Amino acid sequence: MPTSTFSPAGRHRTTQGIACGAGAGALWGLVFLAPALVRDFTPLQLAIGRYLAYGIISAVLIAPRWRTLVASMERRDWYTLAWLSLAGNTLYYVLLSTAVQQAGIATTSLVIGFLPVAVTTIGSRDRDAIPLARLAPSLLLCAAGALCIGWQALGHPASSDAGGALFGFACAVGALVAWSAYAVGNARALHRLHRMSVYDWNLLTGIVTGIQAVTLIPVSLAAEPVRHAADAWLYLGGVSVAVAVGASILGNELWNRMSRLLPLTMVGQMILFETLFALLYGFLWEQRLPAPLEIAAFGLVAASVLTCIGAHRSHAPASTC
Repeated sequence: MPTSTFSPAGRHRTTQGIACGAGAGALWGLVFLAPALVRDFTPLQLAIGRYLAYGIISAVLIAPRWRTLVASMERRDWYTLAWLSLAGNTLYYVLLSTAVQQAGIATTSLVIGFLPVAVTTIGSRDRDAIPLARLAPSLLLCAAGALCIGWQALGHPASSDAGGALFGFACAVGALVAWSAYAVGNARALHRLHRMSVYDWNLLTGIVTGIQAVTLIPVSLAAEPVRHAADAWLYLGGVSVAVAVGASILGNELWNRMSRLLPLTMVGQMILFETLFALLYGFLWEQRLPAPLEIAAFGLVAASVLTCIGAHRSHAPASTC
């Protein structure tokens, strides 16, 4: 039975969903610091380290329930896990890490803030979803923010290498596309798999992602010979475990809970919490104040969230969770 997003029960679910989205954003924002902390390693090495740790930790946590979970899984579910793990984890993080190293934390985090446009547009096609026309003000505000992002990236690159900054911006856009596909696919999978808890779904995602990370090790060795000292590898391991626990285990579980509580047309808006915290962490790391265009961009995308919530409030009878 559909539940209005702003009925008494719907308001409670919405509040819970927004809280989970904020918590996931606070944890995911730390991901933008990792490439800056271990700049001597390639983005592929960073992805392998993070997702090997994610996979190993997930395997340990899920071991007691492994046989029961596998018995309940269908072939379609494994295919879904495989492409979601690739789009939302492995490919996304390689592109994200490259973007951070080439274009800077602030530019990369603001590009990811364009995610609501893609996810909301796709979500508006779901049954009983709010019409896209009602979301037009929200999407236009977010698009205006994206224009500020692009202007900042091209006009004020994070490094003296303009070509590198442009390449980093392109990688950030690629990460945006990959994660948009993940956000939509993951939300729909969670609504379909009522028998699966968000906790177990996250751990299964971790195992599949860990397997993908193992297959990338030969590629990494061929592209970049092992040349780091032992203490550098230990440092990478520590950062990888911290990111795996904070962002992949805890952050992903909060995001999955939010994805079940909110309609898809609101799910995309929640990524702006990651943008907010990533910007805060980035400015603290770079020890600078935000540039005017960065302030304008975030103000515009934040306003898009408020107008999206307002649109759902006025469309409450047709909104679903």
